[in-house]
Amino acid sequence: MITASIITIGDEILIGQIVDTNSSAISRSLGSIGVRCSSMSSIADDRDAIISESRKALKNNDIVILTGGLGPTKDDITKDALRELFGSRGYVINQEQSAIIHSILQSRGLDRLEANRNQALVPDGCEVIPNRRGTAPIMVFRFDAAKFGHTATLYSLPGVPHEALAALPEILDDIKSHYILDSIYHKNIMTYGLAESALSELIEPWEDSLPQQIRLAYLPNTLTGVRLRLSCYGMDQERAEQLLDSKTEELKKILSDKIYATTDSNLQTEIGRLLRGKGLTICAAESCTGGEIAHLITSVSGSSEYFVGSVTSYAIEVKEKLLNVKHKDIVKYGVVSGRVAAQMADGVRKLLGTTYAVATTGLAEGNDDFEKEGTVWIAVSGPHGTVTKKFEYHNDRIRNIQRFAATALDMLRTYILDDLY
Repeated sequence: MITASIITIGDEILIGQIVDTNSSAISRSLGSIGVRCSSMSSIADDRDAIISESRKALKNNDIVILTGGLGPTKDDITKDALRELFGSRGYVINQEQSAIIHSILQSRGLDRLEANRNQALVPDGCEVIPNRRGTAPIMVFRFDAAKFGHTATLYSLPGVPHEALAALPEILDDIKSHYILDSIYHKNIMTYGLAESALSELIEPWEDSLPQQIRLAYLPNTLTGVRLRLSCYGMDQERAEQLLDSKTEELKKILSDKIYATTDSNLQTEIGRLLRGKGLTICAAESCTGGEIAHLITSVSGSSEYFVGSVTSYAIEVKEKLLNVKHKDIVKYGVVSGRVAAQMADGVRKLLGTTYAVATTGLAEGNDDFEKEGTVWIAVSGPHGTVTKKFEYHNDRIRNIQRFAATALDMLRTYILDDLY
């Protein structure tokens, strides 16, 4: 299988000043055409580091993609490092990129400085994919088998994300025209309610039975649960899809309603699919989640069809006066309790007149006289009564809030499923 390595260049990445978003986007794009990313690395703006890391990556891979270090300033030394690695004797002007630079600067009312003109210079012998979004060209270096024991190609891209990503379609086309690629197909299985370790243990016999052509990845996320990604290599599309679908059906029998989607989805989207077109509505009463549930639900296009609104009842007075939570129950059981959560859900459902309601009350940080940090009580109210459940998490404040909200959405989802089916 054709493999690739992605290298990002820049001190600003290493010191945490900016986040490298290029690598993940490039890797996804490579995977879509059957190229497997074998490694990613970030290195400093250092000539020796660029040459050493590029040489190592080219020795171990068919394709190397570099991003960064191609601006007009003097500290951008990538081009000269690559010239040395490639063995070029000097530089030549790429006329197409030169014209683009002139056009960009003219449109901005800027003079064409020497530094900008120099960006059109490329090492002799390299090929150029014009960068129509910026001034630094995309350079393509093709190495024959004598250099690294196999033919290899290095693509050097600007680090600016919108420039690098805009060049990807042409780079993918170039790869496809120079390499015989294996097919690769992915299937995503979204799960919620099981930690990665528990999930792994539960499906271990199924995982062990996977054929050699299928690889499994566990991809946990606070808001969406654990995504299981099945990747099938080296098969035609029809056979790959049949095999992936067959293995997915086997997994459904093991995990049941812990699986909420077999596409790359999220809980709020799946709730929308359950409700849309049926005249059913939902609302929320949030204390510890502070509006996070409403935010997630309304992030889905078309959610206005079924989401009526929410009450962020952070203060006890709001719970009592607006949602009719009984003061005596707060005193006796605590504000973080099943009784309070149930009354919040019933109260907001009656207030807003919806089919279903979900409520949260918990402690994202700190303890009270009744419960400890990380505790949340969630209630869901609907036509067939109100259910409550207690959960305990051990994260920081922000992650606790996110996990509270996601768990509330999953409880709402399973309640609706049971009610409808």
